Amino acid sequence: MQPSSYRLASVSDHAVAWRLRRNCSVTPRQLAGVYAMLCLVSLTIAFGFWLLGARMVLGFAGLELLALAAAFLVYARHAADGETLVVQGGRLTVERELAGRREVTEFVGVHVTVGLPAGDADLVALQAQGRRLDVGRHVRPEWRPQLASELRTALAAAPWFPGCAGDGSLA
Repeated sequence: MQPSSYRLASVSDHAVAWRLRRNCSVTPRQLAGVYAMLCLVSLTIAFGFWLLGARMVLGFAGLELLALAAAFLVYARHAADGETLVVQGGRLTVERELAGRREVTEFVGVHVTVGLPAGDADLVALQAQGRRLDVGRHVRPEWRPQLASELRTALAAAPWFPGCAGDGSLA
């Protein structure tokens, strides 16, 4: 198995891993800094108007900052969303994080089928042991067939039993 055959995965001696994350240009910490600066500027201007006798401006500035805080919280809550898929030691482990909740699903790799439903925009379907899991939410639709192909390659090359090499012979 050549490391260069994987475009979306990182390959180590014992595992192949895909880290599928949202494309976020601002981290939650940076967003908090931006929000603090916006609060400072907005409240400074509103306080200036309040001193000039326009008392309602301060209230509206407060409402504006509350609405902005709500929008930023929704963004920050989903900024770390993603999926991590790891083929290692005869197992496929899928870790998904959505809005701060972490879910780990593990499959015996030899039983996993990787499917890409009819349209390229559909998610990659993993099926095994009577369970189905759709992955690839954070991958561009045109790259999902590549992800499915890489998963199939890694699953086919993985050693499925302790003490066995990837070709099934004893190591």
